[in-house]
Parts: sequence; structure tokens; C-alpha cells
Amino acid sequence: MYQYTDFDQTIVEQRVSQFREQTQRFLNGDLDEDVFQTLRLQNGLYIQEHAPMLRIAIPYGTLSSKQLRKLADLCRKYDRGYGHFTTRQNIQLNWLKLEQVPDLLEELTTVQMHAIQTSGNCIRNITTDPLAGTVFDEAIDPRVICEIIRQWATLHPEFAYLPRKFKIAVTATEEDRAAIEVHDIGIRIRKGSPLKFDLWVGGGLGRTPFIGQKIEDELPIADILIWLNAVLRVYNLYGRRDNKYKARIKILLQSMGYEKFKSKVKESLDFSRQQVAQIKVQQITELEMMFNEKLVYNELDPLPAGDAELVRWIETNTHSHKVPGYRSVVVPLKRTGTAPGDVTSEEMDYLARLSDIFSLGELRTTHDQNLVFPHVKNSDLGKLRNDLQKAGLAASNRGLITDTIACPGLDFCKLANAPTIVLAQEIQDLFGSIELQHEIGPLEIKMSGCMNACGHHHIGHIGILGVDKKGTPWYQITLGGKDQNGSKFGDRLGPSIPLDDVIPCIKKIVDKYLLDRNPDEWFVDTVNRLGAAHFKGAAYAVD
Repeated sequence: MYQYTDFDQTIVEQRVSQFREQTQRFLNGDLDEDVFQTLRLQNGLYIQEHAPMLRIAIPYGTLSSKQLRKLADLCRKYDRGYGHFTTRQNIQLNWLKLEQVPDLLEELTTVQMHAIQTSGNCIRNITTDPLAGTVFDEAIDPRVICEIIRQWATLHPEFAYLPRKFKIAVTATEEDRAAIEVHDIGIRIRKGSPLKFDLWVGGGLGRTPFIGQKIEDELPIADILIWLNAVLRVYNLYGRRDNKYKARIKILLQSMGYEKFKSKVKESLDFSRQQVAQIKVQQITELEMMFNEKLVYNELDPLPAGDAELVRWIETNTHSHKVPGYRSVVVPLKRTGTAPGDVTSEEMDYLARLSDIFSLGELRTTHDQNLVFPHVKNSDLGKLRNDLQKAGLAASNRGLITDTIACPGLDFCKLANAPTIVLAQEIQDLFGSIELQHEIGPLEIKMSGCMNACGHHHIGHIGILGVDKKGTPWYQITLGGKDQNGSKFGDRLGPSIPLDDVIPCIKKIVDKYLLDRNPDEWFVDTVNRLGAAHFKGAAYAVD
């Protein structure tokens, strides 16, 4: 894992000191609320429906057991004993007292964590493949490039007040587990000597969703910051500031036009070369060494066999590793009675202990609101599953219908139009049979409580969006979205429906799919073949 330098540590400590003084001035009545809003957002603090919410950065989703234990302790000490892992690979604490936030932030610095740039109109946490550094086909561990971008973007003087928030995702494999095509900037690193990268711009979800467009490919990796700087300069200069709904770079690209936008970026390259240095090979090499986890055993270690439940769990919840004899293990955080992504302090402590025993003390967060143990020996898989079962965290449901994504919805967020957590729990209840889930096969349900799309509903195989009708929550259903290569937004099924009709509607859609699918065909393939309209009659049929 990356370790802070003295410079890194000084920055986060100084930031806490600054925010402590700003918070005290606000509490004393010496700072206007609008002024304080800007300052608190720079430190990841929102004022939600019921209490202040703090979003803590987990850079590129990599988390140590020591850091997870600290998070568990902070949840006990300052919150209600649990945290919420988000679709941005971060963690949120939802029930804080404003006057205690500086103390919490100060404790975070002791384990090299912070909340800088997790909110506000700035470059947000850089996200990547949760399996980074473990898969055999990657061009490079993408966390190396993410860290270089993080160092460049943190407290960047030119990009601290962008027209709107700005999200960057990086992958280094052909299979896209970072959803780069629906980010403001998406980067795919390609193999070669020297390394190359392809650049996507203008993707995003929200009330006006767009798939990003590739503006260049096969660029030298040494120039990656130069290109990022050029894109962001164009956005900062021409992005709208008069209307927050039209301020994202995706809107600028559409209004300016692809060719003109691209030409503006190229015009900005010369100036960017004066501002930003090329990445040196030595810089990449030094960071690669820092991210290179040294696995103790490299010999071939066969997978366990014989136990049908264990075999199913391995097939569903684990992934092959670049080192023979190892697997990466996904721990789905989707359970009946628990909001997707929620983990208690006790569970955090337990998972931290298991990561020490089985995964070199390292975990990953995912944009599916799950966790990953990246380095588990094949011979330990059975023991790990047994220990996860004791905590109710061993369901073989990764990527299945109960592995839902949901934003906090109306239960927590003041922007939401409708609840989502109750729907996730009802899906857990209805499709609780693991045999039924495996019969249905891969099916990603993603839910958002409003058009901000924090639950990524546009790219769900089934997307659920909460809307407001005269103060009553209703829901729009979409079918056929995906977030892999060739990302696609789902097609709207029909008119919105009330809360009580959502789960029956989902069941009718699934039943229709099971009836009409071809052999060896999964849900999204059936929808693509038949079209969303094929399911409309069944979905809206009156029982």
C-alpha cells in the first residue's frame, strides 16, 4: 500500500487545524452559513436530512486493516456504530455532531486518512478496479497511476473551484471493472513499452446521463497529467457556472460539439506542458514497488473440492489471481435487514482481523458497495468462508439479484424523492433463496432516490429511480443498462409506479425473463435480444 510521506502527513494535519478553527468560528456565530458551507464541503462534510454526514476518502479503494479498525472505532465514538460504503469506493458516517467533526478528522490523520475533496466542486476521489494488482492481464497496477493523479489533483490551485464536481476513473485491463465510460474522465492504460493510455471524456449519470467519448487513444503514459490538465483547463474556462444542472463537463462537450471540444483541448496542451511535468519512469517504478504486495507462497495450491456450498461460493464470490494458488474474495455487503453497503463497527473489527489472517491485512472497496480480500490462498478459502459465515457475510450472491446497489434515499438524504433501502430489503426477502438467485443468474439491480443517480440506476440491468408525485414517492423502471465495455443506459419500461407496486413489478419482469430466455442466456442478454418493450405487458399486468 501507499504510505504517506512527511509532506502528505503535514498537509492533512494542517487541513484539520484549519477546519477546526473554521468550525469554531461558525459555531461562535462569526462565520456566515454560506461561507461555512464552502469550507465544510472542502472537508467532506454535508448537512443531511437528520444530521451532518462526513464522507471519508478511501483512495482508489485500498484500505488497510489498521485503517478499518480506526473507522470502526470512530463509528462507535462519534456515530451510531456503523458506516456506509458508497459507490465511489468511500465510506460515509451519517449521524455526527458538528462540533466533534474536527476531532474525528484529527484521529483519521493517525492512520493516514482524510476527507479532503470528497465533496465540493473539485477533483474527487480517483476510483479504479477493485481487483487492481491481482489480475494477470493488467498493463500495470492502476493504483500507481491513480496515486500519481491523486498527488497532482489534491488541493490543486487552479482546479479547486470547478464549475461542478469532477470524477476520474482508471482501469488497466480490457475488462472494465471501473466503469470508465460513465465518468467525467475515463482512462484505460494499455500494455506496451512504453505504456500507453486511451482517454474518454464527458461521461456521467445524473439527470442528464451521457456515455463518455474517446477523444484520443494510444497516448504515452508520461503525458497523462498533461492531458488531464488540458481537459480540466478547457472545462474550467468554458464550463457553465450559471446553472448547476448544466455545469458538468458532459454538458459542455455536448453543447460545444466533439470536434470543437477536442480542438480546444489540443490547443491547451502547449500551455499544460509548461505547467505540468511528464511522469518519469522512476516515479512509476518507485510507486510500483510500494504497491507490490509480496505474497508468501507462490506454488500451485489447488482449489478446495467436494463441498458443494463451498464450491458455489468460490465460483460466485472469488476471482482468479495473477499468482497461482491465490484468489481474490468478494464480501457482499447486502443482507436482509441491512442497507446495502452498511457495516457495523463490530463487523469492521471482525473483517479487519480476517484480513490480517487471510489477506495480508489489506481490503478493497468496490463501486458495487462490497468489500474485497485481494490476496487469499486457495488452501485458506474454506476457513475464510467459515469465518465469514459466522458474521452472516458469506452469501454466494455476488452479481446476483440480491446484490443490489442503493443510495441512502429518503431515509437519510435531503435531496432524495423516494426511499430505496426498503426496496433493497424487500428484494432480499423475495429472492432470498440462493438456489433461485443462481437460477436467475447475473442480474444487477441499481436504485437511486433521485435524479442525482448516486445508486447508478441508469446502468443497472434493472434500474429503479425514485421520483416525486405531489409529495408521494413513485418509481421509474429501466431495463438493459450495463457499466462494462460499451456501457449502455437502460431503456425506460413505461410510466412510473407507486412504492407498493415496485416489488411485484420486479417479480413479473424476472418471471417473464425466466419464461422467455434462451438456454445459457442471462437477463441483460435477453433484454438486449427482445427489447425492454417485450417486458412491459407483463410488468404492468394487473393481478
